[in-house]
Amino acid sequence: MLYKRMPIEKESPEEKGADAILYNLAESSVSDLTFGELNVQLEQLKLEYIPHRGNEALRQMIAADAGGLHRDQVLLTNGAAAALFIINTALLTPQDHLIVVRPNYATNIEVPVTIGCAISYIDLHLEENWRINVQAIEAAITPATRLISITTPHNPTGMTVTPQELQALITIAEKQHIYLLVDETYRDICFKTTYQVVASMSKQVISVSSLSKAYGLPGLRMGWLITQDEGLMEQFLAAKEMMYVSNSALDEEVALAFYRQKEKFAVTINQKALENFHLLTAWLQQETSLEYVLPQGGVVCFPRFKHPETIDTGRFYEILLHKHKTMVGAGHWFAMPDWYMRIGFGWLNKAAFEKGLQCVSKAIHSSTKTPNAEGI
Repeated sequence: MLYKRMPIEKESPEEKGADAILYNLAESSVSDLTFGELNVQLEQLKLEYIPHRGNEALRQMIAADAGGLHRDQVLLTNGAAAALFIINTALLTPQDHLIVVRPNYATNIEVPVTIGCAISYIDLHLEENWRINVQAIEAAITPATRLISITTPHNPTGMTVTPQELQALITIAEKQHIYLLVDETYRDICFKTTYQVVASMSKQVISVSSLSKAYGLPGLRMGWLITQDEGLMEQFLAAKEMMYVSNSALDEEVALAFYRQKEKFAVTINQKALENFHLLTAWLQQETSLEYVLPQGGVVCFPRFKHPETIDTGRFYEILLHKHKTMVGAGHWFAMPDWYMRIGFGWLNKAAFEKGLQCVSKAIHSSTKTPNAEGI
């Protein structure tokens, strides 16, 4: 496989450096927790090889939360990114065909691109409220189709798939004997997801999630995949063992301790996200240069310039970062034009988030083309 760096990672806040950014609106998760907040005792922890499937107690809790599944239907991975990599590399070859929604988190597209499989993109459109097109997905199926890949709640738009749409996709996957991959990383943030973990609904569904986005623990690198298909799970486990055998004993022990008390943290996390969501809503309503669809899940929104021809987008991002030390996720991170931008509202505190939005408005004003200069 020929690897190349993805723009969303190459240009990420982590790569830019903390000194370059005061108001990070590019972040797509909630605020990071500190180790001290977890109150974890680790003196007796053996730093040993651990079960390859992952900590049994943690898998059991995840399985129970997923709708009464068995712990052996859960595989712990090095973050959701590793789960997605395992699934794609285990299921797809250059001879296979993938159907994937777009825009999307880069890994959901770039890994299949690197594999070299045929890909049909099902494009979401702001004009259609970012709704998924079930009919277009079904029409794109070929004899080589192996996998349908969706995300709900969706990154970067905040769109959610309705229960009716989801059931229609499951029916298609079962009828065509193909798999439905559902990235559910954002299901526990800010808004209530109205259906159970999707992998519990059918043997043809694979669900992926993590502790990174919803709970502010990206430094643990703790994710998982869920499937009821025993043969498929054996294949995924083989892939994990070839890559890194097992997760870190330290990461899994801390994740277990957190998971036992996660509801305590969830209340504060979601309250903060909702407060920022209300700020975002009010700001979007008065920022007339943008058009948008409010998110239904997660902590991201994907507005765009209403009249992109009146905005120097390159200047906008330059001014925003270098003058105002503020960052949003540029459209090209998601293979979209840069007049789209992803704004995350879960990471900053209320005061900083409000200030960051003000900086975006200032950068827009500074980047607006004058009629005389551009002949518009």
